[in-house]
Amino acid sequence: MTEYGRGPGSEPWHPEDPLYGDGGWEGQQGHAGHQPAYGGQPQHQYPQEPQQEQYGDWNDGRPQPYDQQQYQQSYDQEQYAGQGQQQYVPPNQQAYHEGAWDGTGTHAHVPYAADPGDPYGQQAAAYGAEQPDFYGTPDAYPPPEPPARRRAEPEPEAEQPRPDWDPGPDQGEHAFFAGGGTDDEGDEPEGRGDRRGRGGKGAKGSKGKKGRNGCACLVVLLVFGGGLGGVAYFGYQFYQDRFGTAPDYAGDGNGDEVTVVIPKGAGGYVIGQKLKEAGVVQSVDAFVSAQQSNPEGKTIQDGVYTLQKQMSAASAVELMLSDKSRSNLIIAEGTRNTAVYTLIDKRLGVSAGTTAAVAKKDYKSLGLPDWALGRSNLKDPLEGFLYPSSYPVAKGQKPEAVLRGMVSRANDKYEELGLRKTAEGLGLDGPWELLTVASLVQAEGTSHDDFRKMAEVVYNRLKPGNPQTNGMIEFDSTYNYVKNQSKIDLTLSELRKYDNPYNTYYYKGLPPGPIDNPGEEALKGALDPTSDGWYYFISLDGKTSKFTKTLAQHEELVKEFNASRNKD
Repeated sequence: MTEYGRGPGSEPWHPEDPLYGDGGWEGQQGHAGHQPAYGGQPQHQYPQEPQQEQYGDWNDGRPQPYDQQQYQQSYDQEQYAGQGQQQYVPPNQQAYHEGAWDGTGTHAHVPYAADPGDPYGQQAAAYGAEQPDFYGTPDAYPPPEPPARRRAEPEPEAEQPRPDWDPGPDQGEHAFFAGGGTDDEGDEPEGRGDRRGRGGKGAKGSKGKKGRNGCACLVVLLVFGGGLGGVAYFGYQFYQDRFGTAPDYAGDGNGDEVTVVIPKGAGGYVIGQKLKEAGVVQSVDAFVSAQQSNPEGKTIQDGVYTLQKQMSAASAVELMLSDKSRSNLIIAEGTRNTAVYTLIDKRLGVSAGTTAAVAKKDYKSLGLPDWALGRSNLKDPLEGFLYPSSYPVAKGQKPEAVLRGMVSRANDKYEELGLRKTAEGLGLDGPWELLTVASLVQAEGTSHDDFRKMAEVVYNRLKPGNPQTNGMIEFDSTYNYVKNQSKIDLTLSELRKYDNPYNTYYYKGLPPGPIDNPGEEALKGALDPTSDGWYYFISLDGKTSKFTKTLAQHEELVKEFNASRNKD
């Protein structure tokens, strides 16, 4: 025990120990808990007396005298890690340089491990119990070797020149771009590997290989960049289609007029597509949105519209709802075919008589139903089949196409109203005769109520044994049809002398065919006549008709009519 209560500490080295001063040749430095080179046997404490043996220096392979032959206690400071203890330093010994060689060519002493019996062994002391072991780790320096065994350091290999643009692995470049293999190639622990220079695996790789890998990298970047660009573009388009505002023009147009034909049954998207193709609106979605926003937008009908290019969708909808834009060919109820042909010629801009010639020549190929074919003594086989309606007719179309569209419209309406099914129940020979009755009703009637009564007059007069007319219809309109006129001041002598199949004053029964194109109201009147016993009728003001059941009643109305005309 010392005067400060410490134990005797570690035993000094024996002066005759050949390993004295280098920490042993075991290949690692002594540290706390490491067994000494004597197989774990404790050392004997030798008296502090002048040392006779000499510790060998390895400068030239011969022993050199040790610097000092005595130990002398010295206490440089009175600090024991906060406990007031003194620090023990042997005199005249070289300071500890963390295992490095000092200027004398000898290796410095390694601090002794703490004595297990030392009560202060758990506290920080100057003996280096907590010093790291630089020989027992993979990163340790190589153990000291005698000078006779040392080998000269290999000359570092000259570093291969690198391209100016390639920073190389040392600057953080990955092995993939540097031309190396995997990440594991060229990874050597620091220490000995670093002393061999830069000639290892991490530094190899030809300039050509790096160039190829650089091109591959560029291709990968281009592919990924193009993919990202494509995804971004289509994503933007998807967003615009679903959530973005539809493109639209501004204003009422640029003054350039264009004609647009809207087909029958077209909805908002079809109309918008037609307008976009003609350059009227910028997008279909803009038109559909404007049509839905307008309370009357859904009432836009088929037909021909004169519009302007580059109109806003809202302006296009408003103009199509007004009569200013409508340029359809309108066929009124009761119009004869001769008048229809003239209207078509004017609308198509063709010479007069063009459409009539086509109708006469090609009527069998224009879509007439089978029950309308094979009729004799007809003035015009298409009469009654140019159905009254609105048709999109514009320059550039052919007469055949216009006529075919009208016949198709008539067939659809006649099928819808059931002419074929109802004709037999009315005592008629098929839908052809029913259509003829409807044309007579259309020519003589003025209103829906008149049409039903007028139809009854026709059906009653057709009865062979009726006491009023004896099967004669005697309608002025049939004579006027043959003459292609619309007179009302006709004499009986003139009417009964004209021999023509259409003249119902000359022949009994119905004329050979329709005398005009009846509308829907006249057709419905012929399908559903009254049953009040009407045989006669007369119109006193040209707007309404008065019906009677006997000839005497009818003659009284005729006198009244003639009297009103004489006053005028």
